[in-house]
Amino acid sequence: MEYSDKVLEHFYSPRNVGTLPDANGIGEAGDANCGDIMKIYLKVEENIIKDVRFMTFGCGSAIASSSIATELIKGKTIEEAWSLTNKSVIEALDGLPSSKIHCSVLAEQTIHRAINNYRIAMGLETWKDKYEENSDELHEEDRIE
Repeated sequence: MEYSDKVLEHFYSPRNVGTLPDANGIGEAGDANCGDIMKIYLKVEENIIKDVRFMTFGCGSAIASSSIATELIKGKTIEEAWSLTNKSVIEALDGLPSSKIHCSVLAEQTIHRAINNYRIAMGLETWKDKYEENSDELHEEDRIE
């Protein structure tokens, strides 16, 4: 299985690893088929993601997807962060093997859950996540838009 230099870089030197004790948005997602679990912590101030951290248990692609996703949303509004797609994660990593596409989906899902957790804490309605209905039954062919 071939990995891009960007995937290897984010696997060997992941960014934003850890927890945020003062997080006001936390999301977790996992893929029962492969055992990857991601947790993302957001610190949102005035609608801007001021800080973001992740903890991921999984393969190198899951760690790299988490790492790059946190870089892509840090400093963004929650609306901009919500618009991050698994395709954006794949492109930022200069590609993922087809058998690892689910890792990019988990990053998107976990960010959505963290944002919705923040919205609930702020007394706001949650946003609909396109994966929520079938979160336990994601198929490879459904993952890239």
